[in-house]
Amino acid sequence: MADGVDARELYEALGWYEGVEPYGTIVVPWLDRAARDGYRARLATAAEDDSWWAEEGTGPTGRQLVWELYALHRVSDRLLLPFQPPSDEPGSPDLRHPLSQREYLDVFASLGMAPFEDGDAFDAFDPFDPFLHEIVEVDQADDPHAPIEITEVLWPGLMLGRLLFNRAGVRIRAGVEHAQRGVADRSPLYWTFRRRHRPTVDLSQGWGGNSQWRTGFRLDYRTPDGDRLNVAGNRPIDGSAHLHPDHPENLGPEERLLTPGERRELLRHRCLLRVPEAADALAGSPGWERDLLVFDWRLPDSET
Repeated sequence: MADGVDARELYEALGWYEGVEPYGTIVVPWLDRAARDGYRARLATAAEDDSWWAEEGTGPTGRQLVWELYALHRVSDRLLLPFQPPSDEPGSPDLRHPLSQREYLDVFASLGMAPFEDGDAFDAFDPFDPFLHEIVEVDQADDPHAPIEITEVLWPGLMLGRLLFNRAGVRIRAGVEHAQRGVADRSPLYWTFRRRHRPTVDLSQGWGGNSQWRTGFRLDYRTPDGDRLNVAGNRPIDGSAHLHPDHPENLGPEERLLTPGERRELLRHRCLLRVPEAADALAGSPGWERDLLVFDWRLPDSET
């Protein structure tokens, strides 16, 4: 963060470390410095949904704080890799647990975050809620209409006040009409830098060593009036209402091939849940998943 410790420093130190005690050697000293530097107080600015991200002025500005949240989320992505299924790619190395789950939670508790089960506003992990839960593995139920049911929690989720910082990773059982094995758990996961077991897409990818850290963090808030998703987004998920629905303005060609329901599921779950209805047409655009321009999507006010 500007004029102080930052999460990029922690992320890179963890990447370089080759020892056996990353928590005590790398993480704890960084947390001690962050405590002296007022890092937690600066993060707390993001805890409420009050348009802080658009503010300019004395540091950190809203934009700088969004960048810092992104960098801190990359730290979380790195620490969570050992709790994920191995890659399907042959020869992918196995990972040992650099931090225990308790140590992982202690890191972010030190920064003012709380796991879901510690908050009065949340019902822990049941029932399934795409705001709180990331699908990691799908066990396909025999009944195609069986709803999504959580069968195991693989890693905890975290809130910073009303702001979602990280969803809990869960294994689910569901009918194919609700979540399709191989799609809901293996298709690209958006707004995410890295997962061990599936491809990911975020706006840092393809940029240089410095530019990639000017990536925004997705801001989702759970408020008394309902969930607000990607609140800094500025592009209607269905394009401009005055145009013909088959040719919505401000949507790319691949986005137009997704149905309105598929676009909404992608925004809520950060991935597709089933093979798209227009799969044959999309197959004509190799790599179409990375061409989807989802990062500025916002729902109509009536759906938030």
